[in-house]
Amino acid sequence: MSSSSKIMQLGKKIRIGVPEAMTPPVEHAVRMLTRDWLAVLGEEPAVTSDPQEAAIRIRYAVREDELADRPEAFGYRFKEERSRLCLHMVGSDDLGIIYAILHFSRVYLGIQPFWFWADQTIERREELRVPCEDYDSPAPRVRYRGWFVNDEVCLIGWKEPYPPTREVWMPVFEALLRCGGNMVIPGTDLPKTGVHYEVASEMGLWITHHHAEPLGAEMFLRAYPGKAASYREEPELFERLWLEAIEKQKDRKVVWVLSFRGQGDRPFWENDPYFDTSEKRGEMISRVIRRQYGMIRDKVAHPVCCVALYGEIAELYKGGYIELPEDVIKVWADNGYGKMVSRRHGYLNHRVPALPTAGDGGKHGIYYHVTFHDLQASNHLTMFPGPAKFIADEVMQAFAAGADEYLLLNCGNIRPHVYQLDLIRELWTEGHADAEAHAEQFVKAYYSSQHETILRLYRTYAGNAIAYGPHEDDWAGDEFYHHAARKIVGHWLQGRTANAHPGLRWATGDMPFAEQVRWFRQRCEEGLPRWTEWIAQVDALLPALNETDGQRVRDHLRFHGILHRSGCEGFIRLCEAYDAYAGGRYPEAFVLASESLWSYREGYQALREAEHGKWERFYWADWLTNIENTMNHVDTARKFLRMHGDSPDGFAWYKAFLMPETEKYIYLENTHRRPLPDDELARLLRDKFAADGLLS
Repeated sequence: MSSSSKIMQLGKKIRIGVPEAMTPPVEHAVRMLTRDWLAVLGEEPAVTSDPQEAAIRIRYAVREDELADRPEAFGYRFKEERSRLCLHMVGSDDLGIIYAILHFSRVYLGIQPFWFWADQTIERREELRVPCEDYDSPAPRVRYRGWFVNDEVCLIGWKEPYPPTREVWMPVFEALLRCGGNMVIPGTDLPKTGVHYEVASEMGLWITHHHAEPLGAEMFLRAYPGKAASYREEPELFERLWLEAIEKQKDRKVVWVLSFRGQGDRPFWENDPYFDTSEKRGEMISRVIRRQYGMIRDKVAHPVCCVALYGEIAELYKGGYIELPEDVIKVWADNGYGKMVSRRHGYLNHRVPALPTAGDGGKHGIYYHVTFHDLQASNHLTMFPGPAKFIADEVMQAFAAGADEYLLLNCGNIRPHVYQLDLIRELWTEGHADAEAHAEQFVKAYYSSQHETILRLYRTYAGNAIAYGPHEDDWAGDEFYHHAARKIVGHWLQGRTANAHPGLRWATGDMPFAEQVRWFRQRCEEGLPRWTEWIAQVDALLPALNETDGQRVRDHLRFHGILHRSGCEGFIRLCEAYDAYAGGRYPEAFVLASESLWSYREGYQALREAEHGKWERFYWADWLTNIENTMNHVDTARKFLRMHGDSPDGFAWYKAFLMPETEKYIYLENTHRRPLPDDELARLLRDKFAADGLLS
């Protein structure tokens, strides 16, 4: 190492001084730093608790450092020691030290927050040049900021053991820390034997809870099967579960969620007709929350508590039916599609504003989605379908309304959503973000060339999404092409087509079933050419990229476009198949259903192609969008259609449409009666009908 008055030059071989007794969170961060150093400089630094020869010292701040007096503060102090410069990374607490280390890793080693999830190419260097300027971290805009790892089926299915092991959780929590996050709900309703809470706490994160699992307690019906899940009837049993949860977590950093919903994340009054008025419902929720709050304060000094104003609870609160303790953080939620209004319930969509009003005192925060699962039109496997500017504007408006104490972000399975997660990183840190500037920075951070073209693809992605309703956030994600399609197949094959499907009313409104099918076809016909053109632009770019950038574009751009395009095309052909069936054109319907299946297979193949290297099996547990399930439904439909005229021998259509006229009346059954497989028959019939002008 050599130094000048302005620059520290750090070579491969250095010593890093650490506190003599490191806490587990600091140990994890130091391991990240030494791993990053090895990746960039090719040699792992020596870690020592003897600071004498250390070029970098990691320590807790002392008064002489004049560090800001707040949690998580960190800074850099350059000191002359034994005629050598030494960089002191100082933090006010464990998280302060962690952020100091990860800031250095990003700024000087070039390791980006999503290096693991975006397969960042790590640039090798011979030395680091660090300006000798003291640095003090600014305070983040949001005090409690983190992820809800929700609908995490990809993380569950990625590796064989269940529940997920440390191998799965550590990259998740590391990425969150690199984003400056400090809080997490580590998964949804995972077995108590899992290590998710333990690993999150070990790495220094605050733990918080799902609004359907107040205080992190076990679900009532799981603990007491056969009992009535009614606090009115069984208060002692509920409180026993809450007390167990408090005892288990009281020595951890916890943001305690106070709430009361029914089992299975739905209103408790759906199972108890006693609560037939808003007054009764609000009184019960208020009473339970006060009880939970008192139980925590009996066991924990200065607890941090919040209340999730989600769904019906927000409506009751706004109506004045719920009273809350003054010092709890009130958490408002978007509708799952990024808009800060109440979410849709079935086909009811009241869109009640979900932000504090000017007279609503106390501390407020938000629960926000960049990915969602609702069995309707949400994005689960694909990126948020709306513009990045929309996200930035919604979050900044929430901050302006005073909802800036807490931000819990539904991050899903991480990998498909890194672009939007990185945007939220900037928002919760800075309090504001220019979506255009952020996109440019993101592309330059993760891609080595063709920045303008790649940037244009990110910017134009959202413009292709199907607008299925009148609101600015009515954009179709990947689930739009699958849940509705499966409902249509089930309704059709169950012989219920004389009546509308009630589960499609959220999209179509009240109309006959045939019109519902036509409505979905028309929406997908609007989206198909846009997605086709966008993918053509991606494909035109790929030959100009090196291997790693090309793979990244395929994984983080083309993958998403293929799921949209194949979904549009598959759904269109399915709707056309139903229309042909309704008109008695069974062979044509069979061909169209087959084409639908082939399109959905293209989406399924995109999942498999994205499972390379460390990502093997990543989409194996696609149980929510569930492309394979859609394929099975459509395949069942085409088998059903083949029964209409090609049964019982599976030869009638071949004879009627494909067999040469000279053979039809003289063939022998023992040489010409091989039933063709569905795919083969469908392809031959498609070519025949296209030649005859029956199919486009």
